[in-house]
Amino acid sequence: MHSKTIPYLKTNLAPIKIFYRFIDTGINLMRSLGIYKVIYNMSLILINFVNRKKLLKFYSQFIKKDDLCFDIGANFGLRTEIFLKLGAKVVAVEPQAVCMQKLQKKYGNNEKVTLIKKAISDNHGKEELMVSDSHTLSSMSKEWIDSIKSSSMFFVSTQAFKWQKTATVAVTTLDRLIYKYGKPAFCKIDVEGYEYRVIKGLSEPIKAVSFEFTPTPEFILSAINIVEYLASIGEFQFNYSFGESISLVLKGWVESEEISNILLNLPKKTPVSGDIYARIIS
Repeated sequence: MHSKTIPYLKTNLAPIKIFYRFIDTGINLMRSLGIYKVIYNMSLILINFVNRKKLLKFYSQFIKKDDLCFDIGANFGLRTEIFLKLGAKVVAVEPQAVCMQKLQKKYGNNEKVTLIKKAISDNHGKEELMVSDSHTLSSMSKEWIDSIKSSSMFFVSTQAFKWQKTATVAVTTLDRLIYKYGKPAFCKIDVEGYEYRVIKGLSEPIKAVSFEFTPTPEFILSAINIVEYLASIGEFQFNYSFGESISLVLKGWVESEEISNILLNLPKKTPVSGDIYARIIS
């Protein structure tokens, strides 16, 4: 199966690369005019608004009415909103003050939402958050920031964004969240390069997990470490998606060895990040 997968990937990534080379010129122009960051943040909101129906259909394969979901790295709550529309209860975890203010305003009185102003790690205590001038790119991983700055991922490799501030934030673990709120049916993790530390704070399998991966050499290996860790605590199958495609690349779910092999064979200059989905074999 793997031998058929790689040509498929290369063929389908080619138009994506061409498209991104074309608009990279436009991005550099917007940066010179000082409007790139505004357009970037607005585009994220617009993409999620346009894709709302598709998001509902996509996540319905993981989430049913009255399920519990964890939204780790909730940001402004775009995924929390989708989970709620599917009838779920949500524990939304976000360490950034600006994001938590938005979440409190939108969900503070919603009985189905629990808001936690913390980050998730593999320990309980405090850690440093590197705050970006774009709230979607703040990270607790300096290695991740350095990696994407030197990558060909056009959104951030243009040097349009800065990480000039730090904040000390409280951290806890997935195990502690489960102990307090219960085991989720679905856990979404999007923490800008800190996903492995988040997963290491989980000692028991949960029904379904998604985590973002960054297609740079260092963080492909980190994604594989996560896959191997999940396989060590439960019997999982895996699939993945690119960018905001909201669709799975593989027609069938595969085991840990195959998804790791696929990740290792991604084109070296893959221009977009993605998400890996893991589900327990029932």
